[in-house]
Amino acid sequence: MRLATFNVLHGRSLDDGLVTADRFRAALAAVDADVVGMQEVDLDQPRSGGLDLTALAAEALGASDHRFAAAVVGTPGEAFRPAGPDFASGADGEPQYGVAIVSRFPVRRWLIHRLPAAPTRSPVPVGGRVLMLPDEPRVLLAAVVDTPHGPVTVATTHLSFVPGWNVRQLRRAVRALRALPGPRVLLGDLNLPAGVARVASGWRVAARLPTYPSTTPKIQLDHVLVDPAFPATVGTVSTPATGVSDHRPLVVELHVRS
Repeated sequence: MRLATFNVLHGRSLDDGLVTADRFRAALAAVDADVVGMQEVDLDQPRSGGLDLTALAAEALGASDHRFAAAVVGTPGEAFRPAGPDFASGADGEPQYGVAIVSRFPVRRWLIHRLPAAPTRSPVPVGGRVLMLPDEPRVLLAAVVDTPHGPVTVATTHLSFVPGWNVRQLRRAVRALRALPGPRVLLGDLNLPAGVARVASGWRVAARLPTYPSTTPKIQLDHVLVDPAFPATVGTVSTPATGVSDHRPLVVELHVRS
């Protein structure tokens, strides 16, 4: 199994600041994973040309199943509201922002679990300035996928950058995943170093490679965490350059032991 996590920065290129469907499809084709968890995903956002980035990723990867889960309705850094538990993705064509999973394997079941925002304002870079803004609510999206080795739960999330609060969110996410069958894998931009993610989750860190910034990666914010009960060994690991986003994708090959 090839799994990948990719914070896609709503599909924006750092070269010209633009979002194009062709460039985004090419970026995901370069990832070439069986299951990809994406963060900072736009749907119907003016800044990304109203594109459905999840559908474009599925097209590029030849994925049989895909799903987007909104964390907020509106545009981060501008005006937004939390996507409530009953919010229907794509309702009324409102702009949305969240996470997504695309899978070449069939998906048996989906789960969405909401992670509350930190209760304090935080510094956020917006348009060359740093503003004190409310923290964004986050969301965990999980899929039970039918792999050639049996069902595997694969989840993705994008945690807060508020220190300590992201640790609480990670622990909550791991607890939520106990409702789904093992083995389990969490793909995400956790905004945490590998050691903290390992201790907070109790799960194994599958790869330690810098993923940020994409031009010259120096730190690792993006992780593949593996349930300790998962009978798998790690094969090839890579962080390919894609021409999209300020993060590089982290691609991990898992060899499942029978």
